[in-house]
Amino acid sequence: MIDYFSQHQDYFFYALAGICLLIEIALLGISGPLLFVALGSLLTAICISLGLVHSFSVAIVLLAGLSVSSAALLWGPLKKLQNKEVGPETSSDMVGKVLLVTARITQADGRVSYSGTEWLARLDSSSSEPIEAESRAEVTSVDGTILMVKVV
Repeated sequence: MIDYFSQHQDYFFYALAGICLLIEIALLGISGPLLFVALGSLLTAICISLGLVHSFSVAIVLLAGLSVSSAALLWGPLKKLQNKEVGPETSSDMVGKVLLVTARITQADGRVSYSGTEWLARLDSSSSEPIEAESRAEVTSVDGTILMVKVV
C-alpha cells in the first residue's frame, strides 16, 4: 500500500481529502479545521495530477499553505453562514390558532392554554398592549417553544 501511494502521490492526497471530509462530517458537523485540510488536500492532489508538483515534500508544503489559505479566506463567511439568524417559525400548525389566555401576556412573559396544556406566550412585535387573562389571543408565530401572540 505504501508502494502504491509512493507511486501515485495524487491518490494519497485524494484519500486524505476524503478521510478528512468524512471525519469532519461525522464528528464535527462541518465546523472544524479538517474541512480546510480536506480542501487543501484536494487542491494538492489536483496539482499533482496536473503535473505541477513532482516532489512529496513540496506537496506537503503546498498542502499546509493551501489549508491555511483556505481557512483564512473561508473561516469568516462559513461562520456567518452557520450563525445566520433564522426568523420566527411561521410554518407551525399553531399559527392562526385562537387560544385562551391563562396568565397575562406581555413582551416578557405570559401563558395560553391549548389542548389542555399551558404554553409560554409572548406578545409579537406588532403588539404593545398586554393581553389580560381570560381573553383570547391569536398565535402569529412560534419561537422554539414560545408562542408569539397578538390580541384577537
